[in-house]
Amino acid sequence: MLEKRLGLQLAGDDVYVNIAGGMEVDEPAADLGVAAAIISSFRNVQIPPETAVFGEIGLTGEIRGVLQAQARAREAQTLGFKKLILPESNKKGLEKLLGIRVVGVRNLEEAMDELF
Repeated sequence: MLEKRLGLQLAGDDVYVNIAGGMEVDEPAADLGVAAAIISSFRNVQIPPETAVFGEIGLTGEIRGVLQAQARAREAQTLGFKKLILPESNKKGLEKLLGIRVVGVRNLEEAMDELF
């Protein structure tokens, strides 16, 4: 999907994702973060450390809304993140979080433009 939607040539590369503590990740909201990490490594460009992301990625590159968006956003705020990239459909009501810029994205292209 990253090849088709963003034009990244990853087929010849091995991609490993390491999750802290070896825990299993079956959370769809982690999709956008994992994709961002892969792209960051591939492009050799750091994701800004003050930025948090969450969202589910569909097969056509759309960023789908997730459950508990408000709780996730508040946790990002509590942890000191200054920017939050999340599904556009989850943005409503979160724009007023103090000290954090909330950016809603509709697809993978928009998310990567905001990150890089």
